[in-house]
Amino acid sequence: MSTTTAEEAGRRVEEVLDRLAESGDAAACAAAEEVVRVLMEFYGSGIARVVELLGSPAAGPSAERLGPLLADELVASLLNLHGLHPEDVPTRIDRSLSALSQPVENAGFDAATGVLRLRVTASTGCGCSGTQESIRQAAVDALACFAPEVTGVELESGAPREPALLQIGTRPSLAGADGRSSAAL
Repeated sequence: MSTTTAEEAGRRVEEVLDRLAESGDAAACAAAEEVVRVLMEFYGSGIARVVELLGSPAAGPSAERLGPLLADELVASLLNLHGLHPEDVPTRIDRSLSALSQPVENAGFDAATGVLRLRVTASTGCGCSGTQESIRQAAVDALACFAPEVTGVELESGAPREPALLQIGTRPSLAGADGRSSAAL
């Protein structure tokens, strides 16, 4: 069974609705949008019930049961899509960032603009802009599932400087003209 991400599903639904709109049949387009709405409400109600049942005190500690679900990208995407994710935005941002291979630190999230500022906390290799962009893109990809409220990611320019390349060469001889070591002189 293949897994469809929230982004892929959204893109496919938009493509189908766009094709219907291009056909010029306004009634068919309205009916298709209504079908999507009804199915979203139905699946959202089902997912809400699952979260409710898993989170009920009778079922035991909810963190143990919900933890694996909240860490799953597909489930997290569905919970976010339906406004059911039980974790707050800062917690979901931290969850996303902890999954990155490159260590980054949350330098601030502006909820009004949706922009998250990140600070790289370790060396990124060569220090080239391509490496910085790959870190930023990895963060964008991770945040898409867990924290869709983040609509932009900026890396702070105050990221640690890359270490300077140390050139090691052969050392000039310490022997004097008479062949004796300068240390013995």
